Amino acid sequence: MKYGFHSFLFTDRWSDQALGVLETAAALDADCVEIAIGDDVTFDPRLTRRRAESLGINLTTGPGGLWPVQNDLSLDDLADRRRGLAWHRRQVDLTAEMGAVAYTGALYGHPGTVLRRAPPPNEYPRTAEGLHHLAEHAARQGIEIVLEPMSHFRSHVANTPAQVMELIRLADHPNLRVLFDTYHMVTEVRDFGDAIRGIGPLLWGLHACESDRGVPGGGLVPWESVFEALREIDFEGYAILETYNSSMGDFAFRRGMFHNVCPDGEAFAREGLRFLREQEPIGRTG
Repeated sequence: MKYGFHSFLFTDRWSDQALGVLETAAALDADCVEIAIGDDVTFDPRLTRRRAESLGINLTTGPGGLWPVQNDLSLDDLADRRRGLAWHRRQVDLTAEMGAVAYTGALYGHPGTVLRRAPPPNEYPRTAEGLHHLAEHAARQGIEIVLEPMSHFRSHVANTPAQVMELIRLADHPNLRVLFDTYHMVTEVRDFGDAIRGIGPLLWGLHACESDRGVPGGGLVPWESVFEALREIDFEGYAILETYNSSMGDFAFRRGMFHNVCPDGEAFAREGLRFLREQEPIGRTG
C-alpha cells in the first residue's frame, strides 16, 4: 500500500508557498499528497511537480477548491453538463501539468447538491456519458479518473460503492476507478468488507477517515474488516488521510467542521500514518 495525506491537513489553499508540505510528507515517509484544485487555487504546477519529483512524492488531485455548482455532469440541462465536462477537463489538464497520477472525487455530481426527488430515468445514462468523455480525455494524458461515493448528506447521485460501480458500467471506459471514503460510508453501507470486496480490482484507494473525521482508530469505522477485505482483493493502492485543520482561522468551519479534530496537521498525519501502517500486516498476503 501507499500512504499519504490531503493538503487540507496543512493549508486551506494550495500555492507556491505551500511546497513545504511536500517536505513534511517526505519527512514522514509518506508516499503521496492529495492537492485540492479549483477556480480559486492559483499556483505554478511546474514548481509543484519539480518539488514532488525531487522528493519522490506522488501527487493526486481533487476538486476541493471553487467549483461552480452549475458545472455538474448530472444536471438536467445539457448546457450545464457541457460546462461541467469542460470544467473537469481543465482540472485534468492541470493535474497532468503537475505530474499527478489521478483526479479524484464526486466527479459525477457536485458535492453539496442534493436534489430531493425521484431521479429521472436518464440521470445515470447522461452522467455516465460525461464520465466516459472525461475518462477518455484523462487517459490521453495518463491520468486516472477516480470516483468517490459520498453520503446522502452531500450528494443524491451516488452514495454507495454499488451505485458508483453502476455508473462505471454505464460509462464503459477502462480509465475509471473507485475511491472508498470510510467517513462517508459510515452512513451508507452496513458491511465495509462486503462493500470493498464488491469494488474489487477497481478500488484505487481509500480516504482513510474516522467517523468524526479525526485520526483513524477509536471511532465507528471497522478497521479490521476494512483491512481484511483489502487483503482479500490484494489491494496495493493509496490510503490517504483527509480532514480539515482547525487551527487555520475559520477554515474548518467553512468546510462544515464544527469540532476540533485537527488542531495540528503534522501530529494528525504522524499519528494517522502510524495507525494505518500498524494495520497493514492484516492486509498483507503471505
